[in-house]
Amino acid sequence: MSSGNDYQPKAFTKPALGEREAIELVDRVFGLKVSWIRPLPSYEDQNFHMRISRNKGAGEGADEYVLKITNSEDSQEPDLVEAQTRAMMFLSAEGFPSATPYLTKDGNIMSLESGDAGAGNKKYMVRLLTYLPGTPVAKIATNTHIFFEIGKLAASLDKALSEKFHHPSVKSLHRGQFIWNLANVPLLDQYVYALGQNKYREVVEQVIEMFKGKVIPKLSSFRACLNHGDLNDHNILVEPSSASLENPQYQVSGILDFSDMSYGYFVFEVAITIMYMMIESPDPLHVGGHVLAGFESVLPLTEEERGALFLLVSGRFAQSLVIAAHTALLYPENKEYLMITAKTGWKHLITMLELGQEAVERIWFETAQAYPSSPPA
Repeated sequence: MSSGNDYQPKAFTKPALGEREAIELVDRVFGLKVSWIRPLPSYEDQNFHMRISRNKGAGEGADEYVLKITNSEDSQEPDLVEAQTRAMMFLSAEGFPSATPYLTKDGNIMSLESGDAGAGNKKYMVRLLTYLPGTPVAKIATNTHIFFEIGKLAASLDKALSEKFHHPSVKSLHRGQFIWNLANVPLLDQYVYALGQNKYREVVEQVIEMFKGKVIPKLSSFRACLNHGDLNDHNILVEPSSASLENPQYQVSGILDFSDMSYGYFVFEVAITIMYMMIESPDPLHVGGHVLAGFESVLPLTEEERGALFLLVSGRFAQSLVIAAHTALLYPENKEYLMITAKTGWKHLITMLELGQEAVERIWFETAQAYPSSPPA
């Protein structure tokens, strides 16, 4: 994603390397031989899952990796990519299931490489990250237990980053006009044209106006922190924690995609997580209560933060739906992946707005209250 105010992904910003080129790149930059490769879906970057051939004496390391080729715009901000990668390394060292980079032959965590000639000879930042096991939350039958655990993860992750993560590159995460930062819902005004003239546009414009009037003036009262910013149903991997077929339990086994990291507020993370978990639930309105209970078991929200939660969740729905529509106009070949959230997102957002803030919050807060009491703020 571009971090500028003029969020306009240009043509060919997304890398388009073929499998053969990716294999050659891994050999040249990392000195590893690829025995198996397949592309992975992505928004604006390009990812490949690959298995490495290891001969005796070829050195230590994992057998499976993800080759991550960053889009040409973000590749122009090496400090930003480094901050994201250093955060992943820090979290892994702290016990979180986060990927870590395999170093280049020169001993670096990333390398700036030329793309194929067809892409205007762009430069792309390349990393080789350890492959994390597990199944995306989007592909399991979700339950209240996993929603609680994901809420707990969201709070623990932000708390650890904000209290202990110190690296010179971290200053690059002050991304004031970054379109995916939840504070920047008002910037959606520039992209609502992508929705056309219909009821969906009217819904989004209503959310933007409420956000401007009721959230923006209160930002200074929220507690600031570093946000992962994209704990969605495809970026959280889980694996079974019990053998029960009737009532399977899961635990988080992987946290993916740190490209939307930025400075924000603790309440942003829980709002973003609630919104994406709603997408995957047969009972979406109650999801917020389970995620909130997990989050507040680590970090209770203040009254001001709780009071903004409804509009923050609505704001994230608006961001996801508008930016997906805008990006799909630029990359029609990737439309199916880009519009995943839209399949149920519009329905959930409209339902929330029809019920109103008071009714939705009552459901969330009463659901959260049914859990054992949280630690004091």
